[in-house]
Amino acid sequence: MAGAGLRAAARRWLLCGGQGGARPASSSPSCPGCGPPGPGAHCPGAPRSAPAPTPAGGAELSAHLWARYQDMRRLVHDLLPPEVCSLLNPAAIYANNEISLRDVEVYGFDYDYTLAQYADALHPEIFGAARDILIEHYKYPEGIRKYDYDPSFAIRGLHYDIQKSLLMKIDAFHYVQLGTAYRGLQPVPDEEVIDLYGGTQHIPLYQMSGFYGKGPSIKQFMDIFSLPEMALLSCVVDYFLGHGLEFDQAHLYKDVTDAIRDVHVKGLMYQWIERDMEKYILRGDETFAVLSRLVAHGKQLFLITNSPFSFVDKGMRHMVGPDWRQLFDVVIVQADKPSFFTDRRKPFRKLDEKGSLQWDRITRLEKGKIYRQGNLFDFLRLTEWRGPRVLYFGDHLYSDLADLMLRHGWRTGAIIPELEREIRIINTEQYMHSLTWQQALTGLLERMQTYQDAESLQVLASWMKERQELRCVTKALFNAQFGSIFRTFHNPTYFSRRLVRFSDLYMASLSCLLNYRVDFTFYPRRTPLQHEAPLWMDQLCTGCMKTPFLGDMAHIR
Repeated sequence: MAGAGLRAAARRWLLCGGQGGARPASSSPSCPGCGPPGPGAHCPGAPRSAPAPTPAGGAELSAHLWARYQDMRRLVHDLLPPEVCSLLNPAAIYANNEISLRDVEVYGFDYDYTLAQYADALHPEIFGAARDILIEHYKYPEGIRKYDYDPSFAIRGLHYDIQKSLLMKIDAFHYVQLGTAYRGLQPVPDEEVIDLYGGTQHIPLYQMSGFYGKGPSIKQFMDIFSLPEMALLSCVVDYFLGHGLEFDQAHLYKDVTDAIRDVHVKGLMYQWIERDMEKYILRGDETFAVLSRLVAHGKQLFLITNSPFSFVDKGMRHMVGPDWRQLFDVVIVQADKPSFFTDRRKPFRKLDEKGSLQWDRITRLEKGKIYRQGNLFDFLRLTEWRGPRVLYFGDHLYSDLADLMLRHGWRTGAIIPELEREIRIINTEQYMHSLTWQQALTGLLERMQTYQDAESLQVLASWMKERQELRCVTKALFNAQFGSIFRTFHNPTYFSRRLVRFSDLYMASLSCLLNYRVDFTFYPRRTPLQHEAPLWMDQLCTGCMKTPFLGDMAHIR
C-alpha cells in the first residue's frame, strides 16, 4: 500500500505539472527509495515508532543501497503514465509575472522575428555572404570558403570570451557549464577551462557587467541573427588554429562581427527576403489575424523597429495587405534601439509615401504616417502611453525589452522561437524518463550520503557517474554541444535569468495570442524555492527529508 500511495502522489505531482502537492501517505516504516533514515532523520510517510533497522555495514549495506536503487527505478517507471508526455503546449504563453490583458490598452511590436518570423533558411545565406566578405574585402585566407553553415552547432544566449577565443554557455550564477566551452569547432577540456579562469568555472561580474550583454572582454549573443555570427566566428578560429596561423583574437572577432554587420548594412538580407517572401517569412496570415483581432477589440497598436521603411512595408504588405498602416496608430522605423529608449537627443522625422525625409517639426504622431528615429521620451510625451497599460513584444531581451520594463514600467512579451522545439523535446518519453530518473537519483545521493564506509562510497560513486551520464544525455537531446538555451543542467542559463527579469510573458510566436481571450489573465506558476524543497520530485520520491543530519544536531539545542 505504501508504494501505491507514493506512486499515486507522484503521479498527481507529474500530471499537475509539479505544482504543489501533498506528501505521500504511508503505513510502512519507510517509503520506497528512502531506505533506513540517517541518524535521527524521519520520513514524513513513516511512523516514528517503527524505525527501519540499519544494516550492519560492508556488503550488507552495499546490497541494501542497491536494493533501494532498484526500488526507485521501479517506482519511477511505474509513476510515468503515457499521458505524462505532451503535458506542455508549444503554442501556450508562459507567464513570469501576473498580467491581465484586460488592463492592456496599447500593444507595441518589434518587426524582425516578432511580427515577421523568418525561416531558418536565412541563416546559411547570412553566413555565406559574411564569409565571402571576410575573404574578398578583409583578405582572409581563401581556405575559409570551404566552411558551410552548420545549423546544429550553436544556440542563442552563448557567451564569447574575446581574448581566449572561447564560445561557452554560462549559467545564471556566472559559472561556465563544463563540457560546453569551444575554441573554434573543438571542445576545450574542462581542466583547461578551469585553468584559464584561475582555477574556477566562475566568470567575474566585472567582465559581464554591461547592461546590454557586453562586458569589457565577453560578449553575449542574444538575438537570433547571431546564430550565423557564432558559426562563422567558430569556423574562422578553427581554420587559423588548424593551420597554425597566428592571429590577434580581438582583431579576428571585430572583423567577423563587422562582416556580419555589412550583410545587414548593405541590405543583402533585405534583398533575399524581398525576392522570396514565401520562402523566408513564416506565419504571415497569423500575424494578420493577431493584429486584426486586437484592433477589432478597440486596442491601439504601434510598431518600433530598426529596419528601414521600404523593407518593412514590403513585408507587411505580404503578410497583412496594402492597408496595413491603418492597423497601427504609430509606425517608427530605423529607431536605432536600444539607444531609442535612452537617448533624448534624436528627434522624430516624418517620411513621405516614397520614404523620403520631410523637414517639418513633429508635434504629434499621426495614424497612417511613417516616422524615423526619434526617442522614447518624445514618444511618451506625444502619445501619453505610459506604464502597465502598454504591452510591447520583441525578440531581443536587451535591445527590445530591458529598458521598457526596468525604466518605464511597460509590460513586455518575449518572442522565443526556440521554445516550440524545446517543448516538443520536453514532451518526449525519453526526456521525461531521463529527467525523472535523474531527479530521483539525485535525491537518493543526497539521502544516502550519510553512509561513508568504503563499500557505500563505491555505490555512491557509481550513482554519481550514472547521474552525470544522464545529464549529458538530457543535454544532447537539445543540442549536442551546448544543450538547452534555458538550462545548464540543473541551473537556469544566463539567458533564462534575463528572460525572467525582462519579460512578463514569453512565447514561441506572436500567433500564440490567438489561443487566448483579449481579457485573459496570465498567472505564473508557483515554483518551489529551495526552502520549499519537499514540493520537488526528488524529495517526494526519497522521503521529503532535506537534511538527514538534523537529528544528530538536536542535542545541541
